[in-house]
Amino acid sequence: MENLNIVAITQARVGSSRLPGKVLLKVGNETLLDLHLKRIRKSQRVTQVAVATTHEAGSDQICTIASRNQSYSFKGATDDVLDRFYRTALSVSADWVIRLTSDCPLIDAELLDKVIETAINGDYDYCANNLVEDFPDGQDMEVFKMGALKEAWSNAKKKSEREHVTPYIRNHSDFNGRKLFKAHDYAAPENYNRVRMTVDEPDDLVTLTWLISELGVDKTWLDYTKHILRFPEKVSNMTIVRNEGYLKSLRQENR
Repeated sequence: MENLNIVAITQARVGSSRLPGKVLLKVGNETLLDLHLKRIRKSQRVTQVAVATTHEAGSDQICTIASRNQSYSFKGATDDVLDRFYRTALSVSADWVIRLTSDCPLIDAELLDKVIETAINGDYDYCANNLVEDFPDGQDMEVFKMGALKEAWSNAKKKSEREHVTPYIRNHSDFNGRKLFKAHDYAAPENYNRVRMTVDEPDDLVTLTWLISELGVDKTWLDYTKHILRFPEKVSNMTIVRNEGYLKSLRQENR
């Protein structure tokens, strides 16, 4: 593992239909993207952190935040996120790739290291903690071989597969009865699916601001989860649909 280039790539853009400029919003004195990158960089297994952004107006702000957090940035296609992601990974010669999204500011580096170790030790093409969605929304992480990403980039045709990076890999894996990729789900200790600590809508930001005001920015995913479950009356975002963007892509394809 010592000689492998394990690159955590997070998607970040200024445009957002439900909460514009969300990664640039602040909780306290830090933007959500600053907080996200700082927590990723606590990983003991990640060798490099990269931000895959776009050429849209305002994206230079994202690159500036990446730079001050010792992270590489790459600008690519707005809608073909798979292409943007692949070219980011290629530009830094990744051996293993971690897909993260910047609307998850409280991503847990210790959990990330466990998923990375599971992926590499099991020699899985793809290992994630959301094949079964039992971790809180906002702690999703996917680890895969560069070869699997290249295969997806070369062959994915559907809009949903190009906009969301990993559906081609997941759909062609043995987890879903196919043979192209060897996949594994990293399971949560129990089902926390109803807990949400991502930021996609205004109510998410309200919840995250409350959570950080209560616990600070350095707790584990489980500390945050238990606090949310302890005070459900303080949380206003638990009815928001998970993975709404991907579901929207699927609906458009099936029209």
